[in-house]
Amino acid sequence: MSTATTAPAVKARLANAGSRLRWPHYLMLGAALLVLLSLVRVLTGADDVTSSGTVSAALRLAVPIFLAGLGGLWAERAGIINIGLEGMMILGTWTGAWAGYQWGPWAGVVAGIIGGALGGLLHAVATVSFGVDHIVSGVAINILGLGLTQFLAGLIFNTGAAKALGGGPRQSPPVEPIGTLTAPVLSGGEIFGWKSPDALGALEQRHWFVLSDVAGILRGLTTGMSLLTLLALLLIPLSFFVLWRTAFGLRVRSCGEDPYAAESLGVKVYRMKYAAVVISGALSGLGGAFLVTVASPVYQDGQTGGRGFIGLAAMIFGNWRPGGMATGSLLFGYTDAMNVRGGGESVHALLLFVTVILVAVAVWQMVRGNRLRPQIATDLDRRQVRNAFVGAALAVVAAAGLLVWFLLSDSVPGELVSFTPHLTTLLVLALASQRLRMPASNGQRYRRGEAR
Repeated sequence: MSTATTAPAVKARLANAGSRLRWPHYLMLGAALLVLLSLVRVLTGADDVTSSGTVSAALRLAVPIFLAGLGGLWAERAGIINIGLEGMMILGTWTGAWAGYQWGPWAGVVAGIIGGALGGLLHAVATVSFGVDHIVSGVAINILGLGLTQFLAGLIFNTGAAKALGGGPRQSPPVEPIGTLTAPVLSGGEIFGWKSPDALGALEQRHWFVLSDVAGILRGLTTGMSLLTLLALLLIPLSFFVLWRTAFGLRVRSCGEDPYAAESLGVKVYRMKYAAVVISGALSGLGGAFLVTVASPVYQDGQTGGRGFIGLAAMIFGNWRPGGMATGSLLFGYTDAMNVRGGGESVHALLLFVTVILVAVAVWQMVRGNRLRPQIATDLDRRQVRNAFVGAALAVVAAAGLLVWFLLSDSVPGELVSFTPHLTTLLVLALASQRLRMPASNGQRYRRGEAR
């Protein structure tokens, strides 16, 4: 390849590297969004937008999504598409409830992890050893997980001692919930019979601009947090450290980028893929166990509610990285919490919030297009400029439509409120699609010793 051919590519890579966002940029962006959200709350009077109850509910609803997404990240970083996250999570709910009502919630957590890991092992056998199409195997596991748990629920929970304790053909006996933590002084609670003050709660009730919103968010994160929630949140930095800072993680990621090159360097590709997919299933099973020990201490049919698929969307939104995936999960959990707690009025207030964001997106796209226009040299450059201006125009049209809707209505219909989390999933994936890059060999069939 000539120097003339490689120079534009190198220049483009350097330009992209220079425009890549760093942690200070993310902190500034988060602060700006918080100020905007506080302004919307003050203008509309929708205090549930940043209340501690909404934040606590959002975290509780986001954890199973993020655990499923983290499971998908582990598998796809090793080159295995895991559509079966939903089925593995379903297995985790049943095994978690089965062990939980008999031996306690922590036994249920361990059993849920094992149940999900078994689903991951089955997916690994099908895709890694036998070369089955990843999508076909994942769909089969979803069907198998649903059918098997329904059969076992009717067989075990509807007979004998389980039925006497409240079990039935579609649900388990109640599971003792896992204990919670509340920060004393900051968020109230009791210490040896002494009722602690609630400093953040008092500040939240003042409804001051920004300060009360920060207090509400912090109080939601420090009031009644389950121990399992805390452990789940620790998996974010742990997964990042293992995948990006250890030799094991490097081998796993090399199998997802180029397994044949990894094989030539002595990496046991089959072993790495098996390990990653089993870990993927275990994390999804942990998400299922969370549902029966924290979210709702009982197993029920349909309990996962598609969270495995939303977790997959969160993983794609996060560009196959733990931090971005956790952000996407919190976004989906927040919209779901607004549906549960705030109802139509709070979602109506978010219309104004989204309108301002769309205007900002339009301005950014126009600035980006004007910046790229003097550098047009190829058809790809022309396409990027055209896409930037088209994106700006679409954002302006959408913002105008949402603003008119906000001004001409007082609330959002209940049917649309219930659909908000799913609509958010579609919008986020559509907006984030241009910056995504999956592992290069994701979903491809690998056979040891074969030529590429």
